[in-house]
Amino acid sequence: MQELWQNQSNNLFLWVPFLMAFGAALYFNLSFEPNFLICIAIGIISVVSTLFKIPKIIKALALFCFGFCYAAIFTHIIATPQIPHELHNLNIVGTVENIDFTTDKTRIYIETSSEQLGAGSGKAIIRVSANSNIMPPNIGDKINANVGLFRPSPADAPEAFDYARWAYFNNLTATGYLTDYEVISETHHSNISNLRNYLHKKANSFLVDTLILGYKNAVPKSDGEIWTATGVGHVWSISGFHITLVSGWLFAIFYLIFRSIPPVTKRIPARIPALICAWFGLMFYLFLSGCDVATIRAFIMATLVFMAFIFGRNVISIRNICVAFCLIFMLNPHFVMQPGFQLSFAAIFGLIWLWNEVKPRMPHNKILKVIYTASLTSIVATIFTAPFVIAHFYSLPIYGLIGNLILLPIFSVAIMPLVMLGVFTSVFGWNAPIILADKIYDFLLIIGNKIFELPFASITMPHIPNAALTMIIIGLMCLMFVRPLRVKINYILCAVFICSGVLITLVYPKPVFYATSDHELVAFVGNNGTLEFSKYRASNHYFTFDTWKQINNEKVNTKNIRRKPADGVWIYKTPHFNLAYIQKFVPLQKNIVDLCRDESIDYIVSYFNVNSPSCNDKILHGSFVIYPSGKVIYVHHNRPWHNPH
Repeated sequence: MQELWQNQSNNLFLWVPFLMAFGAALYFNLSFEPNFLICIAIGIISVVSTLFKIPKIIKALALFCFGFCYAAIFTHIIATPQIPHELHNLNIVGTVENIDFTTDKTRIYIETSSEQLGAGSGKAIIRVSANSNIMPPNIGDKINANVGLFRPSPADAPEAFDYARWAYFNNLTATGYLTDYEVISETHHSNISNLRNYLHKKANSFLVDTLILGYKNAVPKSDGEIWTATGVGHVWSISGFHITLVSGWLFAIFYLIFRSIPPVTKRIPARIPALICAWFGLMFYLFLSGCDVATIRAFIMATLVFMAFIFGRNVISIRNICVAFCLIFMLNPHFVMQPGFQLSFAAIFGLIWLWNEVKPRMPHNKILKVIYTASLTSIVATIFTAPFVIAHFYSLPIYGLIGNLILLPIFSVAIMPLVMLGVFTSVFGWNAPIILADKIYDFLLIIGNKIFELPFASITMPHIPNAALTMIIIGLMCLMFVRPLRVKINYILCAVFICSGVLITLVYPKPVFYATSDHELVAFVGNNGTLEFSKYRASNHYFTFDTWKQINNEKVNTKNIRRKPADGVWIYKTPHFNLAYIQKFVPLQKNIVDLCRDESIDYIVSYFNVNSPSCNDKILHGSFVIYPSGKVIYVHHNRPWHNPH
C-alpha cells in the first residue's frame, strides 16, 4: 500500500480542481446558508495551510474547504439584485446590453437601475422576450420600455435544476416580456455586441447565429431534438470542436503567410508568429461567439496548447486540463454546477486519458485508421459524458456513434468552413457560401431524421441522485489519476465506485407526490405510474410539468393529465400514508375541520396558506415531495439566490 501511495506523488495535483469543485458543489446544495464571516476565516486558513508542508490528507481537506468557502464568498460578493415579487405593466428606463435571437422570439437584455425594480440600489440586468411583431432596438440604445417581470423560478424538486440559482450567478435579476418601447437616445458607439447584431442581420442565417455568433436557441426546436438524438447536439454549442477547427485554419493561414516572408523565417521559426496571430484571431472569435463557459474552457485549453508549441513543451496533457479547470473555477465557482462545464470537461478528460494513457494500437491502413480513431473518440466521449447527460437531461442517445461518424465530418469539412466564409462575404452582400451551407444542412437533416426514427434512438433514464453522481465522478477520477503498479488498481477502483453509483440510482425511490411552493400546482403518481396534475397548465410553473415528468421517468412535451377532484378535495391513498389536497377556498372552509379530525388522513395540503393549531402537524407548507414511505423532503428556497436583499 505504501508503494502504491508513493507512486501517486506525480499525479496528486490532478485531484486539486476536483477537490475544490466538490467543496463548491456542497455549498450550492446546502439547505441553509453558512455564516459568511466563518467562511472567510476558514477560506483564509485553507489557503495559508496549503503553503506549508503538511500531510497530504490535511492538504486535500484544506482544498475542499477552500472550494466551499470560495463559493460562499463569491456568492455574497456578486450580490445580484432580485425583485421582491412579480411586476406587471411596469415602465422602466434602461440601456440595451445585448440581444439573443431564437426561432420564435427575440430576447432583449436591458441594464437598468435596481431602484426602478424595487430591488435595492445599483445596476440590474433583466431579460425580456419580444414577439416577432416588435422590431428590436439596437444594442446600446437607451429606451423607455413597458415590461412584465417574473422572479427566476427556484427548483421544483430536490436536486432538480434551480433556475433562480443559475440566473443569480449569471447576473440576471428577472425575466419577463416586453409589450412596447420607445427609443430615448440611439447609440453611436461600436462594440463587439453591435458587431454580433450587425452580422446577424447581414447573414440572416441560423447557422451563422449558432456556429459563429453563439446564439444557443437559434436552431429550430424540432431540428434540435434530431441532432440531440444523433449525438451531435454539441455542434450547436460553441466549444472545443469549433475552437479546434478555427485555430487550425487560422494557424495554417498565418503559417503560409510567414513562410513566404524570408526576413521573418531567417530569425525565428514561422510557427511562432503564426501561433501568436492565430491566438489573437481565436480571442476575437471567443468574444464574437458570446464568451460561453464551454467556449472559455476551449479557449484556455487552446492558449495552453499554443504556449506549449511555442516553448517546446508537451502539448496535450491532463495537467493542462486541470490548470484550465482551476482558472475557470476561479472566474465563477458556479460553473461547476452547469451542464456545459461538466460535459465539456468530461469529454476532454476522457479523450486525453485515452490517447495519452491508454494509447490504443492503430491499424496500418490509413482509411481504417481514420475510422478507428473517430470511433474510439466518439465512444470514449460518450462514456465519459453519459452520467452528466443523464443527470441533466434524463435521456441518453443510443446512436451517437453512428451520428458522429456520418454527420460530424461533414459539419467539419463543409458546413463550418462555408459558414465561416459566408459570415464575412455577407458583409459585402454575397451570401452564396451560406446558401450552400443551408443546402448541405438540409441534406444532413434528412440523414439525421432517419437515425432519429430508428427504434430506441433516445432512451428515457432515471434520476441520478447527487450521491450517485459523485460516486461515478470519483470512479472516473480513479481511472484517470490513480497510477497502478502490477495490478490495475485504477480499473478496480473505477468499477467499484461506478457500480456503487449505479446501485444508488437503482434503489433510490421516486416521489409519489409533488407540490410547488404556492401549492397552485401539485401532482400525484396515479395507479398506472404516470403523474396526474391539479391543472393542465400553469403559467407560473411552465417548466415544472416536464421536470416532474423527468423525475418520474416519463417523456416530456406530452399531454398533461389532470385529475378532477370531487367537490374540490382530492384524497390520495397509498399503503403508507393518506393525503388530502384542498383545491379552492370554499372546499377548504367546508372540509378543513373534518380533515383535521380524520385520523386516517396523515397530510393536508391546501391551495391557500392555512394554519390550524389543532392539526398543524398534518398541514404541509412550501415546496416539497413525498416518497412512498411517507417521508417528506422539502425543497429549500432560503438561499441568497432565492430571497431579495
